Amino acid sequence: MANPEITVIDYGVGNLLSVQRGLEHCGASVLLTSDPAQVRAAARVVLPGVGAFSNAMTALRELGLVPAIQEIAARGTPLLGICLGMQLLLDESDEFGLTAGLGIIPGRVVAIPVRTVQQEAQKIPHIGWNELQPAGTSSWQKTMLEDVMFGEAVYFVHSFMAVPSDPAHRLADCLYGGHRIPAVIGKGRTTGCQFHPEKSGEVGLKILRRFCAS
Repeated sequence: MANPEITVIDYGVGNLLSVQRGLEHCGASVLLTSDPAQVRAAARVVLPGVGAFSNAMTALRELGLVPAIQEIAARGTPLLGICLGMQLLLDESDEFGLTAGLGIIPGRVVAIPVRTVQQEAQKIPHIGWNELQPAGTSSWQKTMLEDVMFGEAVYFVHSFMAVPSDPAHRLADCLYGGHRIPAVIGKGRTTGCQFHPEKSGEVGLKILRRFCAS
């Protein structure tokens, strides 16, 4: 599709410039907005985010964006959550006390274990390049990962992880200290990437191009 329009939600807690540039590099026309009406009218929506879960949910509520995001997801509008934006898709988060999320993908956001499976201390946050591995599936066909090979690496920066209640909603994991960390989740036409595709070189661009074509 030539010059697809992507609506990126601007609610004050995301690195919007890098996301915008990544999408534009893939040929998209990008609209940055905090207007719920524009979100409801969008053909494709990206929910970025960095920082604390509770602050992000407060910002979305104050802008009237929570029902708009829930409506487009229920309608089947392609929706991509990035980093904290992925975590917001779930029911709730344990970060700084229990906070309700968007409830689009059933599940919970919990802290990454501070020790490896060998009980050695590991660095938190998880920062850097890590390989994508299948999570209970033998194929990424017809998902945002369709053009990605098993084992290709992407760039992570996070201290918490989004764990869907249904294992079928986990598309890809990465290993950190021997623990399986959900890296990509999906339900219907909603997808979440824990990593930053806009900072993940050609692998990330393949994911963004697939989203632009969705």
